[in-house]
Amino acid sequence: MAERLLEASRQRGVKAMTAAAGSAGRAAVPLLLCALLAPGGAYVLDDSDGLGREFDGIGAVSGGGATSRLLVNYREPYRSQILDYLFKPNFGASLHILKVEIGGDGQTTDGTEPSHMHYALDENYFRGYEWWLMKEAKKRNPNITLMGLPWSFPGWLGKGFNWPYVNVQLTAYYVVAWIVGAKHYHNLDIDYIGIWNERTFDIRYIKMLRKMLNRHGLERVKIIASDNLWEPISATMLLDPELLDVIDVIGAHYPGTYTVRDAKLTKKKLWSSEDFSTLNNDVGAGCWGRILNQNYINGHMTSTIAWNLVASYYEELPYGRCGLMTAQEPWSGHYTVELPIWISAHTTQFTQPGWFYLKTVGHLEKGGSYVALTDGLGNLTIIIETMSHKHSACIRPFLPYFNVSQQAATFTLKGSFSQIPELQVWYTKIGKTSKKYIFKQLDPVWILDINGRFTLELETDELLTLTTLTTGQKGSHPLPPKSKPFPPLYKDNFNIHDPPFSEAPNFADQTGVFEYFINRDDPGEHRFTLRQVLNQRPITWAADASDTISIIGDYQWSNLTLTCDVYIETPDRGGVFIAARVDKGGILIRSARGVFFWIFANGTYKVTGDIAGWIIYRLGHVDVTAQKWYTLTLKIKGHFCSGMLDGKLLWENVHVNVPKNGWAAIGTYSFEFAQFDNFQVEAES
Repeated sequence: MAERLLEASRQRGVKAMTAAAGSAGRAAVPLLLCALLAPGGAYVLDDSDGLGREFDGIGAVSGGGATSRLLVNYREPYRSQILDYLFKPNFGASLHILKVEIGGDGQTTDGTEPSHMHYALDENYFRGYEWWLMKEAKKRNPNITLMGLPWSFPGWLGKGFNWPYVNVQLTAYYVVAWIVGAKHYHNLDIDYIGIWNERTFDIRYIKMLRKMLNRHGLERVKIIASDNLWEPISATMLLDPELLDVIDVIGAHYPGTYTVRDAKLTKKKLWSSEDFSTLNNDVGAGCWGRILNQNYINGHMTSTIAWNLVASYYEELPYGRCGLMTAQEPWSGHYTVELPIWISAHTTQFTQPGWFYLKTVGHLEKGGSYVALTDGLGNLTIIIETMSHKHSACIRPFLPYFNVSQQAATFTLKGSFSQIPELQVWYTKIGKTSKKYIFKQLDPVWILDINGRFTLELETDELLTLTTLTTGQKGSHPLPPKSKPFPPLYKDNFNIHDPPFSEAPNFADQTGVFEYFINRDDPGEHRFTLRQVLNQRPITWAADASDTISIIGDYQWSNLTLTCDVYIETPDRGGVFIAARVDKGGILIRSARGVFFWIFANGTYKVTGDIAGWIIYRLGHVDVTAQKWYTLTLKIKGHFCSGMLDGKLLWENVHVNVPKNGWAAIGTYSFEFAQFDNFQVEAES
């Protein structure tokens, strides 16, 4: 279709148009030559019989977990440019909703995010980066909807159990404190709050959460549950009138565009509160385009939220590049505006929460779908997708086969839309020609038919937006710097008096939480350090390692020298390590291989081939105690490695076959306090 439309644009100054077209001053595109097209489906867009469900917006998730970790380390202007593509209205993805993880100190897919309350008497509303991200989103779009959801919880809430509902009042207070802190310290109004991501819900807790919110004057904050499957939450709500009353939205994850009978019977808003999770290539873009339409058509879902917002974590972690765009190189400034950004724009730039779907939406006769929305003030937006099975499979659930073929589709505007004279056209073609046709504005459709009809010739893997709005824009910034690998020589002495974020640049915590720390009674070299601050295992969401670990660097690193000053705080039982060639992270962290060089407060050392300590290469005694600084050095070249303590050789000629490459890392033997300083890696190219 696009070739014909663009050719018409080039010829519009050559051919004379109809009198109506001439009076409008713009050339019509050949979407309206109905007589020349093969017979196809006929579709009516009408509001005479009322409207469909209220549209609640399109959004994305930051978290679940640590998916925006590297974004904060970008220097300006690149960081602001990335944020513009995500949030700025009429520019890029122009998202309506930002959903963030309420950090709970546990591993939640690609890393850990720090809690605002590591301990019962500890409150800090400046940890992590989600506060900053919400403020940046709000700065660009003051009307953006903000949501919070816990994945893990700090261990003290479980009172010895890996369970957040031991004391529902205490857990409700913890979550409400996060909402109150968002307002008090950052002037952020949280609109929706969730229960526990993809885990069991507790009826008592949900009711207590509503009471606690009301008690703190937060009646406006709505509850969404259960961020898992449609059932059993829907059936439970139907059986419990009080529960039905306190839940405002039923949120399901990866629903495959379908809902269930019980969910519809509740008459609550239905959202796909986490979806997508697919590589942001052409197939991922097709997945996103298809479900944005069909989640409503098939499942009555009025909001779809992508996991994740921006792939800003090391690509070799689980679900690499499963964000709407990619920004994983703060050291170079390079980022990529991926196709899902512009797929989002087809809906987000031409609708707003508070608009309504028409009742007359559905599937196209030869595959694909169409939706239409209105603001009730005369504006109309139509979004049409013809995504093929090959180009639109999401990562989950399984997508049954379907066929899409070229077709002519005739639309008739009725009701209050019958007098619309023209519609602006935005077009994307996925596939081999996608570089030429990505969110491209074409000539408008002039509706010259007195019956309000127009016909489109549709091919496969196309996305079309037709709208009365004239505010759309394919925003752009100057190209970012070219991609570069992580610097082969990297140093950090953590000497920063007032850090903008609690975590050191480029370190990605995988178990535990590593934060900037000031030793106020140490005026010497180690006054400013990086400290592992958890001494209790969190209520986990994933299979966190028994040891804490933070990774950094280039996954392709093989031969290197790693040096770091370490300080064990726990007498007798404490221990720390430095590591290289760490080959796994995220939800796979427990099975990470590599070369791990450990020292312990009991006067021993160990060299292992895995974080769990099952593969032991070397062990022995060494003059080490707690609460004293030591310098560890790990050298690896080829199949051999060696280690030094305070500059003196401690072990050597350890033979290592696998893994051949991986990240550098620091960590502790258990959940215990420990400090790190003067970190340095020198990798061979």
